[in-house]
Amino acid sequence: MDSLSQAALGAAVGHAIGGRRAGRKAAAWGAALATLPDLDVFIPLGNDVLEFTSHRSFTHSLPVMAAAAPVLVWALGRLHPQVREDRRRWSVLVLACLWTHALLDAFTAYGTQLLWPLPAPPVAWSTIFIVDPAYTLPLLAGVIAVLVRPGRLAHRCNTAGLCLSTAYLLWTAAAQDHVEELGRRTAVSGGVEVERIMATPTPFNSLLWRILAMTPEGDYLEGYHSLADGVDRPPELRRRAGGRRLLEPLSESWAVRRLQWFTGGYYAARLDGRRVVLVDLRMGLDPLYVFQFVVGEITAAGAAEPMAVRAGSGGASRSQLAWVWRRIRDADAVWVNSGRPPPRIRPERQP
Repeated sequence: MDSLSQAALGAAVGHAIGGRRAGRKAAAWGAALATLPDLDVFIPLGNDVLEFTSHRSFTHSLPVMAAAAPVLVWALGRLHPQVREDRRRWSVLVLACLWTHALLDAFTAYGTQLLWPLPAPPVAWSTIFIVDPAYTLPLLAGVIAVLVRPGRLAHRCNTAGLCLSTAYLLWTAAAQDHVEELGRRTAVSGGVEVERIMATPTPFNSLLWRILAMTPEGDYLEGYHSLADGVDRPPELRRRAGGRRLLEPLSESWAVRRLQWFTGGYYAARLDGRRVVLVDLRMGLDPLYVFQFVVGEITAAGAAEPMAVRAGSGGASRSQLAWVWRRIRDADAVWVNSGRPPPRIRPERQP
C-alpha cells in the first residue's frame, strides 16, 4: 500500500496497543515502525529485475520481522525508559506494527515475500488497489482524533477506524471472490480452458474489477466487471495473445525465470523492434502496464541475447481513469484504448 496508508495503519495499531499508557507517543512510534519496511527501495542492487523482485522481500518477511522486533524494542528502551518498564506491551506493539504492514501489502497485486528466505512464491491476494481512500480515511480519522485531543473518546475513535478499515478489507476479499467466480463461469461457458484467474480492483475503488485469466497456451483473457452490473450480466472477456514463444530462446535467462516466478504466471511477451519485452500483466490498464522489462534482444544472426533492463513504467492515463468512473455505473461505457479490440468471449446461451 501507499506510504500514507501504512503510516496511518501503524499509528492506529500503535495507539490501540499502547495508547492508554504512552498516549501520542505510541501512535508516533507506530507510524515510524510501519514505515521501516519500505526503506528497502533505497537499497541499490544494480539490476532492474533484481530491484523489482527484491522489494517486499527480506524487509517484509514475517520471520525476519519477528527476529528484528527485540532489537527494535531494545533501541526504543534506550530512548524512552518507560519502554523498559513495560517491555512486553512494547514488544507486542512493535511486532504488530511490522506484521500489519507486511500483511496489508500482501492484499495488493505487487507480491510480498512473507516467508523470505524460503523460496515460496510472493503472496499477492490482489483485493485492494495500492491507493484506496475508502480504506485509508477511517484510519486517518481515528489517528487525527488521537493527535488533536487524546483521551478515552479519541481512543474509541481510533479503534472504530481500525475496525472500519479491517471490515473494508474483508469486503474487498468477498467482492474479489464473487467477481473471479463470474469470470471463471464466463470463460468456461465460452469454451475456454483457464489455467489461473485473478480479479484485481481498478484504481482507487473496489467497485470496478479487472479480470485476468491465463490459458494453458499462454494467451490471456481480460475483461472488466462492475458490482453494479449485477449477476445477470456476465463480464465481457477478450482473448489476447500472450506472445510467450518469444521467450523460448531465453528460457535459461535468470531474469526471465525470476520474473516468471515473481508474477505468479501472469505475464506476456511482446516485441519492441528487436527487443523482447516481458510484461507483468497484474498491474495497469491495457496497454499501459506499470512494469515491463527488456529481457532480450534479437541479434542480426537471429539469436536472442539476454538482458535485464526496465522498459519504462506506465500507468493509467487521465482518459482511462475517467473511463473507470463511467464504467462503474455504466456497463456500456466505451473503453478508451485505441485500435480494434480482440474478439469477445461469448458465453453459450442457456436452453
